Amino acid sequence: MERVQRSGTGLVFALSGAFFYGFNITFAKIAAELGVGGPMIVAERVLVMIAIGLLVGRLTGASFSVPRHERVSLFALGLGSTGVSICYISSVAFIPITIAAVIFYTFPILIVVLSPLIDRKPLTVSMMAIVLAAFIGVVLVLGTTDASLDPRGLLLAAGASASAAIQFFAGTRCRQTGTAAKLVFSQVIVLPTALFTVYFIGSVFTIDSQLAAFVPVWLTIGGFVFGFGFQILALTRISASVAGLAFCLEPVVAAITSAIVLGERLAIIQYIGGAIVISAIIATVIVERNKAA
Repeated sequence: MERVQRSGTGLVFALSGAFFYGFNITFAKIAAELGVGGPMIVAERVLVMIAIGLLVGRLTGASFSVPRHERVSLFALGLGSTGVSICYISSVAFIPITIAAVIFYTFPILIVVLSPLIDRKPLTVSMMAIVLAAFIGVVLVLGTTDASLDPRGLLLAAGASASAAIQFFAGTRCRQTGTAAKLVFSQVIVLPTALFTVYFIGSVFTIDSQLAAFVPVWLTIGGFVFGFGFQILALTRISASVAGLAFCLEPVVAAITSAIVLGERLAIIQYIGGAIVISAIIATVIVERNKAA
């Protein structure tokens, strides 16, 4: 019974994280249009997350010590987070956002395929069918394009997908490290690369641009803070493969948020894709509950 409750709580956390991640993408686009680009927001949100982690640890008296056997996993979590943040944002400079997102969301497939090797879990037909259905749903939600595709963008998006798989596998192996410690140390690893990327692309922090984009910037940062926090909580309770499938909800939320905030119309095929993704998540819940029972 305890295992069922833990699994159910983990799924709730994963879906909550997917919601907030999907929520912040729309506002990141608005912020970019107002002069605050993606790499700058990544650097800002990393600093905010580190501050929040330190504050949470201080208020709760949590330990920031990391068990020796989890240090490599925590470092991998930070590297995976770095790859997702930098590669995903950089890829859209070369290819359309929709194509980058479709490539990025192959990571649940990577996780399910690699689980037999990494988690020693058998690759079941049901889970493979569910993850393929979820991916098809994501493709329908995001759509496709006839635009020419720059190989640099394709490689960066693929790198983001591989990084996400690393992030999820590593997160499930940091079960004894406190949440505050994971929040702080994983983002400390991201910080140097984030600052280097900002410097490399020539971004400049200006008060005028920050004030002009104040609301979307902080909605984006808030979405990331809650999304990453719930992701960390989820990965200590459920497997990487289940968490990866739950996060397929993110592009569905992003599409709906864009429709509400930006007035973008959704086609019937996108609604169908969203329904497929949600059905795949429900199927995952049923499979997991049957395993835990």
